[in-house]
Amino acid sequence: MFKKGLMAVAFALALPALASAGQHDLDTAEGVAKVMRKIQCSLNDGEAVTYWWKGRAFGRRMGMSDKYLFDVEGMNIRHCDTVRDEDGNYGYVLRTREILLYKDKRTGEYMKTWENPYTGQDVEVIHVDNDPVNSGPSFGMGRDGKPSKFPAEMVNGRWWMTSAIPLFYTNVLSGDYQKYIGGQYRATEMFNFMGDVESLLDEDVAKPNVQIGWVRHSDWLPWMEMAGRDGIIYMHTAGLKLKSWDDMPDGIKKEIAETYPKYTAPPPLDDDRENETSWTFFKKLMESRGGPEPLKREFPF
Repeated sequence: MFKKGLMAVAFALALPALASAGQHDLDTAEGVAKVMRKIQCSLNDGEAVTYWWKGRAFGRRMGMSDKYLFDVEGMNIRHCDTVRDEDGNYGYVLRTREILLYKDKRTGEYMKTWENPYTGQDVEVIHVDNDPVNSGPSFGMGRDGKPSKFPAEMVNGRWWMTSAIPLFYTNVLSGDYQKYIGGQYRATEMFNFMGDVESLLDEDVAKPNVQIGWVRHSDWLPWMEMAGRDGIIYMHTAGLKLKSWDDMPDGIKKEIAETYPKYTAPPPLDDDRENETSWTFFKKLMESRGGPEPLKREFPF
């Protein structure tokens, strides 16, 4: 009760600043849309923004202790564009592409192969190469047409926002009978965004500093060749919105230059392609090689 009282006082002290001159009004749809846009990218149309993060990946199977599998490092380059709906309400679209690279937990090198500790087999590593990952338009309004509530907490000059996204849909790598026998794609992505209230609400700041936390758990990655074995993989990472693309570590910049050169810029603002996922990318890659390898028939006697 005492803690709740302190938080209520802190939030109340912050409220007068929310609608002050020169600050975004979070009681309006446009104010909410602009603040959400500033978290995602920049208020300046077409200004490229880079998010970068790193962390670890673990495996979990029934009856076994979790295994530290490898490290991960990712980046997303993005920009936004202003749009208006038929009533003239302010909104934006987000255009991005992203990579997630798997790294040897001992050497820190980007892996080409990996020894699967569950099967003992060396497998080819297929890094995430998702182009594009677009969203919007977003208008700062709910389905009822009223301004959305800004989904964040503000205490002692800091803000934070959490989002958990459960995913469950048809798996492009499975057959046509998933409704009956299973095999759907299942994952959950959990995001934390945080920063300082002053720069987030200041109308003169187009690209405030933002820190992120990202957690993902899902079925085994296709390239791990787990072939239906029980268990999940989960990743725990943290990162931030960088001041510029050049602020990324030299290692990932070198890898991008050598292997992923298009990741120095986001997709065009008028990009209307379907979004790519690690599963759709894997399928396209396998099909470009003539299709997946068939399972070997094994007999118990």
